[in-house]
Amino acid sequence: MKKLLILSAALLLCGGAQAASGPDPAQKAAERAGTIALKFHRKAASRSGNLFFSPYSMYSAFAMVYDGARGQTIAQMARVFGFPPLRGDLRRDAGLLRDRLARASGGSEFGQANAFWYQKDYEFLPEYTEALRSDYAASAVAADFKKNPEEWRQAANAWTEKQTKGKIKDLFAAGSFSPETRLALVNAVYFKGKWKAQFEKKATREQDFTLLTGKKIKAPLMESPGEIGVRYYEDGSLQAAALPYAGGDLEMLVLLPKPGKNFLETEKGLTAEKLSKVRSGLAEKEVKVFLPRFRLADDWDLAPALSALGMPQPFAYPGADFRGMNGRKDLFVQKAVQKAFAEVNEEGTEAAAATGIAMMPGRAMSPGQPVEFRADRPFVFLIQDSRTGLILFMGRLADPR
Repeated sequence: MKKLLILSAALLLCGGAQAASGPDPAQKAAERAGTIALKFHRKAASRSGNLFFSPYSMYSAFAMVYDGARGQTIAQMARVFGFPPLRGDLRRDAGLLRDRLARASGGSEFGQANAFWYQKDYEFLPEYTEALRSDYAASAVAADFKKNPEEWRQAANAWTEKQTKGKIKDLFAAGSFSPETRLALVNAVYFKGKWKAQFEKKATREQDFTLLTGKKIKAPLMESPGEIGVRYYEDGSLQAAALPYAGGDLEMLVLLPKPGKNFLETEKGLTAEKLSKVRSGLAEKEVKVFLPRFRLADDWDLAPALSALGMPQPFAYPGADFRGMNGRKDLFVQKAVQKAFAEVNEEGTEAAAATGIAMMPGRAMSPGQPVEFRADRPFVFLIQDSRTGLILFMGRLADPR
């Protein structure tokens, strides 16, 4: 008989520099965790308008599922997410990334948490549930999906809302859980940070912003108080500015196609190699920054995109192999969702994301003249750890209204 698994991850962020020179364990873990970021963005980019998601939340939630995968299921997930082949390495990575982000956040408000709800009379392997508790620091809740799935859906949503300071509500829609649900996993991340160099509210003015269609609209464009020191990169196709948050190593990296360059073509060319080139070329420079004030909210059904990227088996019954959870091949991922939120203003950035999965049985620049960085047209942005390159959030701002 098929069983159902639900996974959710949530992240909130509010909002700064160059990757460390040596490939320490945390940096290697960050590189693996970043595998999904550009893959998912490229798949999502076919959608018009604004985009916002948390690759780190997605990675963290699916890591808990991957730990129980076997056979072709584990092979597909490893290719798409970049998970290491050994579960011991995966568990070590999870701890390294949690510790690194706690340090990188510095003076910013940051939190992340995992939790899982399990059917109280269903037999999971003790090794698996103990790994969730100890290696992924996940809170465990005995639930009774058979009797009242709606009650436990609301409980998971309430937990997520609390972890994200109220920014992610109703992660799981009505009907997401059923009497067949056996396991629900949620990852939540919260970040709120102030810019190292804040924008002045009195300098924000309604100015032209050019949409993808070429139409000009009026949008609130924030302006830095003179030239500020940021890490900056420029080549023939784009400008990049890394705007640091105060008191730590987190930053917003804004990738802005140059005037006259096609945004969609530039976005399509944002490969891992291109991003690495940009990051390695970032250098301190005095820059006059203009950035829209904006607010984004997005939600995702992850299964179609992840299946198209090469991992359809976790969502299929028969086919999915999660013997590492219960010793049998009767569990599959019935639902995988994410909600994400971001607000960027003169003080800083606030962002949140949640990813959920449900399972059930089956059935470089040199110093010189100051430059202007005017983000008055669509751009891609990342919120990342400047030392390891770990991407917490990624998005496209096509329309700041």
